[in-house]
Amino acid sequence: MNDEITTANIQMPNQNTVNIRTLAKKEELAKRIKKPLAEVAEMCSEIWPDQQGIDQLLQHEIGAIPDCSLLYAWNVDGNVISCMILPDRVDESWMGKDLNNRPFLSKHLPYMGIMLSSVYRSDYDGRECITALQAVNRDNELLGFIAADFSVNDLLHDSSLPVSVPQWNQYRGDPAIRGTLFLQERYTSQLDEHIDEVLARFETLFAEHGVFHAKIHFSSGRCSLWLMEDPYSYRILTIEEILDPDLSLAYPWRSYTSKATISIEQVRACFEQFKCLRFADETIYLRSSSINIINGMVGLTFSCDGSHYMPVNDFLEKDQAFWFGEAFKGLPQEVQPEG
Repeated sequence: MNDEITTANIQMPNQNTVNIRTLAKKEELAKRIKKPLAEVAEMCSEIWPDQQGIDQLLQHEIGAIPDCSLLYAWNVDGNVISCMILPDRVDESWMGKDLNNRPFLSKHLPYMGIMLSSVYRSDYDGRECITALQAVNRDNELLGFIAADFSVNDLLHDSSLPVSVPQWNQYRGDPAIRGTLFLQERYTSQLDEHIDEVLARFETLFAEHGVFHAKIHFSSGRCSLWLMEDPYSYRILTIEEILDPDLSLAYPWRSYTSKATISIEQVRACFEQFKCLRFADETIYLRSSSINIINGMVGLTFSCDGSHYMPVNDFLEKDQAFWFGEAFKGLPQEVQPEG
């Protein structure tokens, strides 16, 4: 595959990425709890390490910390010095417990201010949670920490899944496969021998039978598809089933969905491009491909085990020279259909 295809050619992750979404959630939480948790720590510093006094104060203040499910104090040695304070009760069972094996202690602890842990499963109640650590200081001396646990379920109770924005991502495959790439040669599968017929059948399934996502495994001659009527299940078709002239009878007639973000003409153009990438070279070739008409994305996995996930418009703009290098430059390119 063209060695010039690097991250410089690929759209970098945008605000649709998991990392940015999770950081935004944690930033939102930090903003909501920073002030009340700092105030609790300030009050605790005046009575530290009086266990009964700290318990009473945490009981009184837990309601002031939004979504807090558990509040407790521990010293610089990592030992709990208070009861576990819940919104509706007090639990003495963890008094003196060593917390040094907690996930949040694997990071640098805050000498001042607040720190949020990564999500982990709590040993206390078995739920996924985030712990906020607030340093407790007196006269510039670190006394310990106030820990506030937040159940992930509570934090996400009113949240919704953000809209997915199509973007181009590239992933390197198994180094062992890449290392033996030039020792292999494409084997002509039964699907290859009937590729025009196979792609025509799939165009019909998209256009007239409610298929919105399909993956074609060229080498093994199998395909999987998802239908609008049953999106939570996938169906696997063998090459014999795909080539059956009565295949359309197996699925109800459905017009091309209005939820599609690409046209059926673009689907057809993608299939033609899949075919070109499959047969362009005997060593570097398309091993499997997928297309989703709802989010307008295609997936490509090549014989080198490298994979691309990209918007249909970006895919159709690229000629074979982009994928395989200058040796293919100038070859005929498919006419780009309008979306």
